[in-house]
Amino acid sequence: MLNFQRSVLINAPIKAVWAFHERPDILKILTPPWQPVQALRREAGVDGMLGLGAESEFRLWLGLVPVPWVARHVACDPPFLFADIQERGPMEHWLHRHRFESVNCANQVQTRLTDDIEYALPAGTLTEPLLEQWVTSRLDDMFAYRHRVTKVACERLPVGAEAVMP
Repeated sequence: MLNFQRSVLINAPIKAVWAFHERPDILKILTPPWQPVQALRREAGVDGMLGLGAESEFRLWLGLVPVPWVARHVACDPPFLFADIQERGPMEHWLHRHRFESVNCANQVQTRLTDDIEYALPAGTLTEPLLEQWVTSRLDDMFAYRHRVTKVACERLPVGAEAVMP
């Protein structure tokens, strides 16, 4: 099993960062423009957009080959955590935990957003030596972009505006 983790400190309250992730258009906002990925649909779960059972469907392009990816939310503890697994897609295993932690630093309320991914490549021990570095590099690029977009969007909101984001 392989692991990836990336964190960012955002100068915004935890509820604002959580609400940003609840936006119906969040998949399009957080998909880097250079990635060959299409966000096809997002369906709310039991308790809203991030709740248990929520599903997201993507189409990845590996050259000319479309690869479906369906993720389902399996954990939700607002505003601290939501997690999704790959139901269908290119990985042998994929568990992505999105963790939100309130941080008080020098009289400023901040949120630490951490993405933890536990994954396995198809044919594991055969493909890991060949593809692990490439996959890690793609994840680094993607989450650098996602965290930058999240930080900019959440830090420009007025205090208390987390529930009325455009």
